[in-house]
Amino acid sequence: MRKCSLNSLQSVFGKIASSALLYLPVDSADGRAVFSKWDDGTPLSNALNTVRSPKDFFFPQTEDLMRFKTEGKSIEVIDVREETEDFVVFGVRACDVKSFDILDRVFLAEPRDSYYASRRDHGVIVSLACTRPSETCFCSTFGIDAASPAGDVSCWKTESEMFWQANTEKGEALIKKIEELTEECSDEAVKEQQEKTARIMKKLPLAGLNTDAFGGGKTEELFDRPEWTELSEACLGCGTCTFVCPTCQCYDIKDFNTGNGVIRYRCWDSCMYSEFTKMAHGNNRLSQKERFRQRFMHKLVYYPENNDGLFSCVGCGRCLSKCPISMNIAKVMKKLGGE
Repeated sequence: MRKCSLNSLQSVFGKIASSALLYLPVDSADGRAVFSKWDDGTPLSNALNTVRSPKDFFFPQTEDLMRFKTEGKSIEVIDVREETEDFVVFGVRACDVKSFDILDRVFLAEPRDSYYASRRDHGVIVSLACTRPSETCFCSTFGIDAASPAGDVSCWKTESEMFWQANTEKGEALIKKIEELTEECSDEAVKEQQEKTARIMKKLPLAGLNTDAFGGGKTEELFDRPEWTELSEACLGCGTCTFVCPTCQCYDIKDFNTGNGVIRYRCWDSCMYSEFTKMAHGNNRLSQKERFRQRFMHKLVYYPENNDGLFSCVGCGRCLSKCPISMNIAKVMKKLGGE
């Protein structure tokens, strides 16, 4: 483990940015934290989490896939992919780091998504441990330790210092770059901070939330539960929950005629929308109740059933704070779990 003073953090960032693009959470004009490209002097936000997750760096909201150019009856397919630059995402919280395990199982399974895979190959994740968890946090429900984040490099921030620990080969390479700006140290201060954070986590409102009533094999037991009607009746179908979620991976593929060819692109989609997966025969989920149920059954039953028990939620709390009608996965779990 190594450390640097917070006074020298900008120099460390500069060293990292000298060989790769560096992104980190910064405070926007409206006071919200967002990931932004680092420039000399850019201050690191003290916010618990960003409005949107770092998923955007690997699975962007919109993305060109290819182009077509037609001349008469001939069609030319143009590959628009470019070599991805090396980049580092600093300040990723433990919940968001865990989300990549979920996304990787979708996009890196055969057949591999080459667009996502390229970004994963070139990206380095530097996590930052939480010290002030919010009342909307419930990552511990899914076995995530907010004080011990994974990633290529794990970091802990105290009042005066930043501690760094490499976890992967990528992480070791990054630590090597900043070696002259950091020094070897013990983990005593980190352990003390972890203990403080653990005590806070146990006092949070959702500390007792558990997954006992969910998981693979629960479809028949949960699918026709009458509670779905009550839970979904106020849902607006706005999709906000899916767009701030770090683990949602649904997308649509569309063609756009530019007048000088066609661009095929993909963009995020939401299972909460009435047109989601709509085809010539119509939509297989005609009511908002059915769409609402699909979202949460996928998170809590379908995904773990097909992925060794791994739930498709990381307890980041974004949907709790952003839903306009205050409906969220925690309330669904409490209701169906009998709490």
